[in-house]
Amino acid sequence: MSLRALFNDIPFVRELGVELTEVGDGHAVAELPLREEHSSNPHSMIAHGGVTYSLADTVGGAAVVSESGSVSPTVDMRMDYLAPATADLRAEAEVVRSGGHVAVVDVEVYDDDGHHVASARGTYKTGGEEGDSPWTAGVEDPPADLD
Repeated sequence: MSLRALFNDIPFVRELGVELTEVGDGHAVAELPLREEHSSNPHSMIAHGGVTYSLADTVGGAAVVSESGSVSPTVDMRMDYLAPATADLRAEAEVVRSGGHVAVVDVEVYDDDGHHVASARGTYKTGGEEGDSPWTAGVEDPPADLD
């Protein structure tokens, strides 16, 4: 299974509607078509901040895993919301630092109308996870390729 397919098969990612479209070499791109249940406003479509955050966290994690080659849970993420998201979302992540135990990734989120709706910086754990863990339970092998 490819890394892209693995991330797209995460139950929460599927439920939210996120689709990872590109991933590799510390870079990832994901898209999210907005649905009514994503809105924070009962009268118009404005994406809830949690939806935008979840998209950024997912694409950031994928970028890190594509570089680390291992389970890399989120340690921290800071997000600046720059404009209301009123159309489908696209997020792009780039690893800016990867060390023995943590990686830092920058994520930019835009909507289909071209608005820059959010910027995020996330920190992910990249080392020290040995043996059984909640993240590896039920996983027999790592992804076959990291496309």
